[in-house]
Amino acid sequence: MSGNSFSTIESIATLQDREAFQELNWQGSFQDYLEIIKESPDVIRTAYQRMYDMIVSYGVDIYTDLKKEITRYQFFYDTSNGGKEAVYGLDIPIMRLVNIIKGAAFGYGPERRVILLHGPVGSAKSTIVRLLKRGLENYSRTRKGRLYTFDWVLPEDLAHISGGEKIFTSPMNQDPILLIPVEWRDQVLRDLVDLEHFKYPLNTINIEGELDPASRLIYKELVGHYQGDWEQVIRNHIRVRRVILSEKDRVGIGTFQPKDEKNQDSTELTGDINYRKIAEFGSDSDPRAFNFDGEFNIANRGIVEFIEVLKLDVAFLYDLLGATQEHKIKPKKFAQTDIDEVIIGHTNEAEYKKLLSNEFMEALRDRTIKVDIPYITRVDEEHKIYSKSFSQEKIKKHIAPHTLEMAAMWAVLTRLEDPKKHNLTLLQKLKLYSGKNIPGFTVDNIKELRKETVREGMEGISPRYIQDKISNVLVSNEDDGCINPFMVLNELEKGLKSHSLIVSDDMKVRYRELMAIVKEEFEDLVKNEVQRAISADEDAISKLCANYIDNVKAYTIKEKVKNKYTGEYMEPDEHLMRSIEEKIDIPESRKDDFRKELMNYIGALAVEGKQFEYQMNSRLMRALELKLFEDSRDAIKLTSIVSGMVDKDEQAKIEIIKSRLIRNYGYCEICSSDILQFVASIFARGDVKAGN
Repeated sequence: MSGNSFSTIESIATLQDREAFQELNWQGSFQDYLEIIKESPDVIRTAYQRMYDMIVSYGVDIYTDLKKEITRYQFFYDTSNGGKEAVYGLDIPIMRLVNIIKGAAFGYGPERRVILLHGPVGSAKSTIVRLLKRGLENYSRTRKGRLYTFDWVLPEDLAHISGGEKIFTSPMNQDPILLIPVEWRDQVLRDLVDLEHFKYPLNTINIEGELDPASRLIYKELVGHYQGDWEQVIRNHIRVRRVILSEKDRVGIGTFQPKDEKNQDSTELTGDINYRKIAEFGSDSDPRAFNFDGEFNIANRGIVEFIEVLKLDVAFLYDLLGATQEHKIKPKKFAQTDIDEVIIGHTNEAEYKKLLSNEFMEALRDRTIKVDIPYITRVDEEHKIYSKSFSQEKIKKHIAPHTLEMAAMWAVLTRLEDPKKHNLTLLQKLKLYSGKNIPGFTVDNIKELRKETVREGMEGISPRYIQDKISNVLVSNEDDGCINPFMVLNELEKGLKSHSLIVSDDMKVRYRELMAIVKEEFEDLVKNEVQRAISADEDAISKLCANYIDNVKAYTIKEKVKNKYTGEYMEPDEHLMRSIEEKIDIPESRKDDFRKELMNYIGALAVEGKQFEYQMNSRLMRALELKLFEDSRDAIKLTSIVSGMVDKDEQAKIEIIKSRLIRNYGYCEICSSDILQFVASIFARGDVKAGN
């Protein structure tokens, strides 16, 4: 509310959406609910169906990667799904997970399995489940995702049936449709649900589910009171209400985390006796003297998460298997009770290996669908994790270009297996995985590289380690206005000494060798940027390009070039052409092919009425930049920065370069000076490469 100070209760109250509150807290009769089902059968979907529809509701993108069609579910990347988290670089594992959920939604079998997310520490297993839980919470608040439960409403003279409570809520938030006797239910649903417009098979709905023990007892007592008149029971004593899933309120979202074996109790899953009420009802097997508050109970209609599921005591195994296979749980002292919920767990590598070797867990293995969640193996996707966590808005400090990128590159390198091809380095493999083109390698080669790996992505450095070390740099350099790559890379390397998960000295040596590769790659990157900043005079590049094109054209059609100053016709300037082409490693034997390809491209543009510009050909553009850099390098003596002998004219030129680095490459005043100092020291050693 613009201009409001919100200094009074009345002004704060204007923020409330009363209409939305009433919608979320809707109450009505069972007849009203039947009409809702008739209008919108989605309200009686199963937990798996609701979850699948929730995921798809955020939209999907279909793209092709390595000749394979991939579906990207935007829910896992869209931070509007209930939190600020998102996962990156896991399109294929997530596609497999959603396919399992879809299969369960259509009743193809996965609904009778535990979904087990398996992978190394820090690979986003918990994040994926957390997103699903938050997504379901939000979805239940929408009109499309609404679901309903019921309360028993009892007058004073019948309140003894519920133990004195006039309003007795369904303890497991069951669907009101379960109030229809099982033998009638199929016929009723076939009349209510328009099967042509309901995308799921009718037999996947709760056709045979029973009421929970407490509701079953109340129902039985009321039917007896009305001498079998079901209509009177439903009309007089059922109030249907909308239910909003919430982990904090323990409604439809359950989470179970194994504790010390001595403190584990299966009642945490299936509920426990309320000893205070035993005296009132006279028996510990009376369902009214039972708390249906175990994780399986409260997660009904939604999802239950098992954190480190394989650490479960064997005694818990029977409850888990029954809930999975039969969709039933066995509360203490009661018959089996129906549940409808997604059961998903996650575990790390060490615990999964124990499962494989434990014969007592064979039944669990048989009822488990494992989904591998590996580390990311694309630098650009790994980079997104750190960009999200350490954006300038969050940390209020500038991060120099390539800082997070180099950290991501090192992390990914530690996860890759050495290529079996002798003509391919690990760095080149990383670039191929990240979508870069390397001469001599095709899409089929990349697919072959992936297939030949055994455990790629299941080992290596965790994103958490990278984030922790970046945090260390931010804290220890609090007074510095800018964080640069060397600060972060040095901290990452220093931390290897005390890394709790790296006990092998050979592994530490390997990781340090990979760090050296990353630092060398960084040097090449910043040298290229400084070279481009020096040669960033667009007019000069355009003139050089025009001169080169004129000479190439004359050479190709075997004509002479007119000198713009003297008017004389001269042979094409072979020295000029080769001085440019050599910058991008065009050999003498390939120069004719390169020149013909370029002229054919320019000719094709002319036919379309377009004019060639040097930015259209990245290789030529790089060659022109390097040529201009070479020609202007003597005019700007960067090596003088190292010696400290910089006169006014020289300083003015350096300031121009810095301004270009700031404007074009994202540097700040501090890191642009640092990077010029660093590159100048390389020039002082005479260590200048043309670059790629």
